[in-house]
Amino acid sequence: MNASGSFWPLRNKETREKFNHELLRLLAESEFWIVSVVLDKLAHQERYGELAIHPYHVCVLAILERYAGFLNAFNASGDVMAEARGGVEDRQLKEAYRRAYESGTSARDASFFQSVLTSREIKLRSKAKNIAGLQVADLFAHSCKDDILLDKVTGFSPRPGFEDKIREIAKTKYNRRVKNGKINFFGKIFFGNAK
Repeated sequence: MNASGSFWPLRNKETREKFNHELLRLLAESEFWIVSVVLDKLAHQERYGELAIHPYHVCVLAILERYAGFLNAFNASGDVMAEARGGVEDRQLKEAYRRAYESGTSARDASFFQSVLTSREIKLRSKAKNIAGLQVADLFAHSCKDDILLDKVTGFSPRPGFEDKIREIAKTKYNRRVKNGKINFFGKIFFGNAK
């Protein structure tokens, strides 16, 4: 976005346009699905008070439940990797993941996760490691948040630009309920006060 570091050639308009075109083509043609969660921190805190779970962990667990559900539906297995955030946050995230794996969540028992997840530990990697999957997830994160807010919050209007194109691709990649193709609560999850 800032055309800095290794991306300095993107300061050239023609180079940037060609790069963006090829990136959008690659994203549109690649096979993957998205689970995006938006949580209104204030509404969450007001609703649960001292019993409120860390907002980041609520989102991670919601994603983890959908991911394990997808794997269960297709009799598959998979691993989980997230971007490292720092000492305390990383320890808390590892503990939240481990707790879900070993004890389940309020919605799913431990066997739901253990039967499909290949590791009892979440893998955390720093942005500096330049992991492709994490970079793609990061690229979609802001646009997916805006897409959910467009549906749920009256008067919300994202900045126009390149992210509009990412948001359009995301609409074709959201996780869907296998039985009926439903996206809300499967690929797009909103915890907060809607419109």
